[in-house]
Amino acid sequence: MAYPMETMILQQLQDRKEKLAGAIAESPNERHLAHLLQEVDLALGKIGSGTYGICETCKDTIEIDRLIADPLVRNCLSHLSQSEQRTLERDLDLAHDIQAALLPKRDLALPGWDSAYHYEAAGPVSGDYCDIVVPENKRDSFFFMVGDVSGKGIAASILMSQLHATFRTLTRTTMALDQVVSHANRIFCEGSLVTHFATLVCGYADGGGEIEICNAGHPSPIIVHEHGTDIIPSSNLPLGIFCDGQYNSQKVKLEPAESLVIFTDGLSETPDPSGKQYGEDRLIKLLEEKSSLSAAELISECLHDLALFKGQLHKHDDLTLMALRKK
Repeated sequence: MAYPMETMILQQLQDRKEKLAGAIAESPNERHLAHLLQEVDLALGKIGSGTYGICETCKDTIEIDRLIADPLVRNCLSHLSQSEQRTLERDLDLAHDIQAALLPKRDLALPGWDSAYHYEAAGPVSGDYCDIVVPENKRDSFFFMVGDVSGKGIAASILMSQLHATFRTLTRTTMALDQVVSHANRIFCEGSLVTHFATLVCGYADGGGEIEICNAGHPSPIIVHEHGTDIIPSSNLPLGIFCDGQYNSQKVKLEPAESLVIFTDGLSETPDPSGKQYGEDRLIKLLEEKSSLSAAELISECLHDLALFKGQLHKHDDLTLMALRKK
């Protein structure tokens, strides 16, 4: 276990022990509190002996994202009891439902724009981030975000939810776009482990086609127009690398019938049966051929071409696609 993670879990366990001790003092007859305190003491003892995070059944390491989510787990996924399996399944179902509720509405009305997105987790939950926010005080514009938290599974989905809450809060302010992303970076950096980071595209669009966009280490968004495509390369580090990182943005303008397509590397890095990746070049060629299509049709064509490319291979990563087309 990496030292920063062990320090964080140790602090969590010590805080739990202190709160449990206080609760037991007030309610000494509550047996479940005493049992929880025993579990916390057992975990603390394992940290002291260097055996924390080791499965009690097979002696292999326990999945890191599960330890982050619940520092009291004692077995790896392969050796859960039936009751533990049922509890995990219920938790994952709930997490899936919560994550689905965080996605933007499909019928969201955007001033001057046609929009569509596809969001697909590789497992029960996703570490991808996708959102569109129309400010209440400025209905003629909107924010859009697509991101990808490092790692997969529960831990990545928790950090994705953190990003969602952070940007939902910051986009309510009057801060400029680069300040929004800089503040979000600090919050993300201070609330996650040093092993985690997130790539992100955050943009602000108005009804006239003007877009301000910040690309923080994310695959390059693609502008699709009648005569070809342009890309918006990254000019910033991913979120979570440096807490005091500063972010800059650039402005572009889309004319009527031009589109902006944003995607996560779950698209560009999907392999075919031979191991070759789908790649951005193939995506650009497809978009140039389909430039006259609506936002939803562009998404559909991308997914169809991806399915043809990968064949029968199972999905290997979370996948998010967003298309914005100027009406």
